Amino acid sequence: MRINITGVFVDDQQKALRFYTEVLGFEKKVEIPFGEDVWWLTVVSPSEPDGTELLLEPSTHPAVGPFRAALVEDGIPAASFAVDDAQAEYERLVAKGVRFVQAPAEMGPVVVAVLDDTCGNLIQICEQRATE
Repeated sequence: MRINITGVFVDDQQKALRFYTEVLGFEKKVEIPFGEDVWWLTVVSPSEPDGTELLLEPSTHPAVGPFRAALVEDGIPAASFAVDDAQAEYERLVAKGVRFVQAPAEMGPVVVAVLDDTCGNLIQICEQRATE
């Protein structure tokens, strides 16, 4: 068994697609219309085009709003993305105008930072450091 698709709820799929591709650097994998202004819309890492897909899912279900608001209020990321160098990625994204709610911080064998994806979610970036 392996993870095929995971997702985040987004306020606006097209805005999310722009952010996740143009700012974060993912590539669009699938875009299939599912009704008026709704798509099955996924992105993937350019380094793993056949890897796990991230579904940019509409946040229309009534439970999504309170759930996401609680996560954001508590500072809990909706997803975590691996990076090779958290500080360098933080600096690259800040230069693109991304707002971070947590700058890079060492937490044992990892360095993490948390950003606002502009679509209703907090997203963590995480650098796994080599253990000796």
